[in-house]
Amino acid sequence: MNYVSVLLPLALVLFLCKFLAVNCRKFGLPQVLGYLVGGLLLGLIKFIPNQNIFNDNSNAGLGFLAKIGVILIMFSAGLETDLKQIKVTGFKAICITIAGVIIPMGLGFLVASLMLDGGIVNIKNNYLEALSYGCILTATSVSVTVATLKELGKLNSPMGTCITSAAILDDIIGVVVLSIVLGLDASSGLGGEVKDLSFFVDLFYSKCHIDLSIASILSIGLYFVIFIIVGILFSKLFSFLAKKYDHHRRIPIFSLAFCFAYAWFAEELFGVADITGAFLAGMLLSTNRDRNYIDHKADTFSTLIFTPVFFANIGINLEFGAIDPKFILFGILFIICGLVGKFLGCGFTAKACGFSWKESLSVGVGMMVRAEVALVCVDKLKDVVNPQITTFVVILILISSLTAPIFLKQLNKNTEKEEAVVTNNNKMESSK
Repeated sequence: MNYVSVLLPLALVLFLCKFLAVNCRKFGLPQVLGYLVGGLLLGLIKFIPNQNIFNDNSNAGLGFLAKIGVILIMFSAGLETDLKQIKVTGFKAICITIAGVIIPMGLGFLVASLMLDGGIVNIKNNYLEALSYGCILTATSVSVTVATLKELGKLNSPMGTCITSAAILDDIIGVVVLSIVLGLDASSGLGGEVKDLSFFVDLFYSKCHIDLSIASILSIGLYFVIFIIVGILFSKLFSFLAKKYDHHRRIPIFSLAFCFAYAWFAEELFGVADITGAFLAGMLLSTNRDRNYIDHKADTFSTLIFTPVFFANIGINLEFGAIDPKFILFGILFIICGLVGKFLGCGFTAKACGFSWKESLSVGVGMMVRAEVALVCVDKLKDVVNPQITTFVVILILISSLTAPIFLKQLNKNTEKEEAVVTNNNKMESSK
């Protein structure tokens, strides 16, 4: 690979994506949207005749940087996992999370299964593939929701705390589900045709010749056991280092080394996705006294190059013109499943847990936002799912990220006014 061919595309990605990300932040939108839109705009260069900016060499170079970027994104997600907050919300957050994972995943799997059979989606009739589409819909990203709730003064309310905790648990469960799906042996099975409900009856009674790759599942289980044991040892080591070298830059350097090593061991030795190793490494360090310092340094390192390249690379490689017309209907239903599954699953579960209807609707809206983790799932499952689904995942991100703040503000508008009246009354009484 000629490294010089990467320099100009990299310069364009960093400049345009950062420019758009800064403007997105001004409007209360996640920077991810800026990165994606920047990638989409740069992807138009490919349609210029005889252009030599985005060629095989440059795409390979950007692809390499994107792979490092996704590992750093998941490491940062692990670092931001607040286990104490999960303990505070407890049962309610767990219930909302479980519903918010099972229902969208079930809807995605069901729609993919039916449309695979109907021939509307021109891809293999593969059980694993249908499961993968459901897996993509499990992810939640509440960066937009958190920013909106903060603006409304609801972030630390029971509803806001529950949304944040459920999203954290959602990431953890989503990564585990993704690891299991990736660990299944696609070559030997999960390739049964989904023809009708009898398929699921046969599956229940183990009459289908489907190899669940027990060795892979055991390998995943062994990895998590070793992770816990090694995690305890490394947690003590990093606690010692944090005390001895308080806020010293060698701590984040060692942390990044630990992240990359954990990712390598996960992928190479246990057949678990490298992003799972990175996420667990971050979660292990989330209890460290220097967690915020590590996260700040790692995020700075990642944001400079790797994170913008990862998201921009997705936009650059989108092929809108190549979408099969037969795939469009499935893509639309896929987006609906993603939005409705989270909204109904999390919203009704919140109501069952004792929240008011207004709060429950806010939980449903807040949990339906998708961003980086959904794109990570697509990236890791690209050899299983139809690559055209990436376009619809990007559309899902755009729709959920733009509509969630609007609905949240409308739902909490009256509450905000009521709180303002109460505050004014309290001021008047204190002045008397």
